[in-house]
Amino acid sequence: MTAKDSRRLAPLSARMTTGLMPMLALAATCLWSSPAAADFRLCNNTSSRVGIALGYKDAEGWTTEGWWNVSSRSCETLLRGTLVARYYYIYALDYDRGGEWSGQAFMCSRDKEFTIKGTENCLARGYDRTGFFEVDTGEQRAWTVQLTEANEQPAQRVPGIPGTMGPGGPGGVPGLSNPPSGPGLPPAPAPRQ
Repeated sequence: MTAKDSRRLAPLSARMTTGLMPMLALAATCLWSSPAAADFRLCNNTSSRVGIALGYKDAEGWTTEGWWNVSSRSCETLLRGTLVARYYYIYALDYDRGGEWSGQAFMCSRDKEFTIKGTENCLARGYDRTGFFEVDTGEQRAWTVQLTEANEQPAQRVPGIPGTMGPGGPGGVPGLSNPPSGPGLPPAPAPRQ
């Protein structure tokens, strides 16, 4: 190849590169701008391993599922995809130190892995009747629940991140909104529709 031939090829390759650059930029933009995951997640910010049961209502009615085993200081996706309801319900057990995060919305559960349809007649159907606490997602597309230790500060909304809570929780129970329980309290309300 002569110097003259080399000069002829340079402008052609430059034109090809110039024409390809916008297409490459568009392809890169499409690859990098995938939508954020819209999931229901739970983060265990305690020093213990915890077991998680989840209650939710979908097109088929009420379902409770369990158990997710979540290690200390880690997160787990409980439901994948855009959230379809405003209210979800959680029951959590502290495997290492004992104790639980519970509430007044009673649903069915059992000791072993389970998926249970319906929340009525738990005991008659051979299941446990368990008090779940309510999580109001405010109809966000995604939500993360933070379980925290009893001695941590009350919850703070994390600015700019919908559906997240900072350390602590909005109620009297560690990390979660949870009405008090005990003898003499009125019957528990049913889960919200």
